[in-house]
Amino acid sequence: MQDILIVVDMQNDFIDGALGTAEAVAIVPKVLEKIENFSGKIIFTRDTHQANYMDTQEGTNLPVPHCIEGSFGWQIREGLEGHGEIAVLDKPTFGSKELGELLLDLNRSEEISSVCLIGLCTDICVISNALLVKAFLPEVPVTVDAACCAGVTPQSHLTALSAMKMCQIKVENE
Repeated sequence: MQDILIVVDMQNDFIDGALGTAEAVAIVPKVLEKIENFSGKIIFTRDTHQANYMDTQEGTNLPVPHCIEGSFGWQIREGLEGHGEIAVLDKPTFGSKELGELLLDLNRSEEISSVCLIGLCTDICVISNALLVKAFLPEVPVTVDAACCAGVTPQSHLTALSAMKMCQIKVENE
């Protein structure tokens, strides 16, 4: 049995860059502590856009260039990586199909006993990936650690946590 921690988009642009918030900055020490104390396998996701971001559907709906591949804002916050992660998955959209496929492969080789998600933003990429994990592994308990997440706004963070609870995702440390 193995436990999985998914660290969603803890990138400079979401912390204190183009789309950063005070709430995102505030969770960084908690995220680091969670990573350092986690005894299972760790997977990072990284929001990844190209130079043509403003020409995409997301760029039309959110006209703030961010997480452009190779830029400082795209990089995962210094100090969070290097704690035994097994993968860093670049994703061009909110949810990562590659993450679901990786979890299926891991579950085939050794049963996954739990999946915990932390990171940014609760109301966009965390919720998208939590629901994706439930779709790929419906019998595996999925948890979101609210103390290690931040949303676009405090209210949208709470709304996303409520929505995840309705989908049988356990929310801890509210």
